[in-house]
Amino acid sequence: MSLRTVTVMRYILPLREGGSLPALAEADDAFKYVLKFRGSGHGVKMLISELLGGKIAEALGLKLPELVFANLDVDFGRTEGDEEIQDLLKFSEGLNLGMHFLSGAIAYNSGIKIDPFLASKIVWMDAFITNIDRTFNNTNLLWWHKELWIIDNGASFYFHHSWNDVDTAAKTPFRYIKDHVLLSQATLLDEADTFAKTVLNKQVFRDIVNLLPDEWLHWEGTTETPDQIREVYFRFLSTRLEHTDIFLKEAKNARG
Repeated sequence: MSLRTVTVMRYILPLREGGSLPALAEADDAFKYVLKFRGSGHGVKMLISELLGGKIAEALGLKLPELVFANLDVDFGRTEGDEEIQDLLKFSEGLNLGMHFLSGAIAYNSGIKIDPFLASKIVWMDAFITNIDRTFNNTNLLWWHKELWIIDNGASFYFHHSWNDVDTAAKTPFRYIKDHVLLSQATLLDEADTFAKTVLNKQVFRDIVNLLPDEWLHWEGTTETPDQIREVYFRFLSTRLEHTDIFLKEAKNARG
């Protein structure tokens, strides 16, 4: 399990959505990426959520644009006229995260009916990673080549913003699942749960958390080492997989 590393060569335009201020950019491999910046208001924890959530989605067989580490040079963006963007780029020197740009993709319309098992897997995943941001107002789903693609998992793992009592956090039912855009179509949640437990396990989680680069894991206000921080995420994922009945029951109750 790995990610390619690219170097950002050209800033194309900002995508003024939410508080993270992502951007469309071109890298040295000639592909375009939607970049998420470590210097944004959500910082490296948003990048961590994107990476962990994205790799879990892939493990579940969901469609996700390729994720890459995106290196931003110290001189990049000095010619940018917008001061807000210039500051964002300045504070994002080093390793950021990019998602392959799906040219021509359109936002998913909730009126489109999809396979119930696919809907159930996505709802299960978002409850598992505690993603609060896949709602009717902001689906974070794209329709591309007649297939549904997952994007934007940065609002997941919200326990890491308080960073205390990880075991309790891992056993929360996740009440925000009631707002999920696909909940009404998720009629096979038990089947999704059974499937997820055949493809997710401690070794998969270990491989995923080991992808987190050290430079994202030096946090203010904590003396924990990068390896200790990785271990917390590993414990959260492992414990949550052992207690899926808690959030599964919440999702079923929300479906009514």
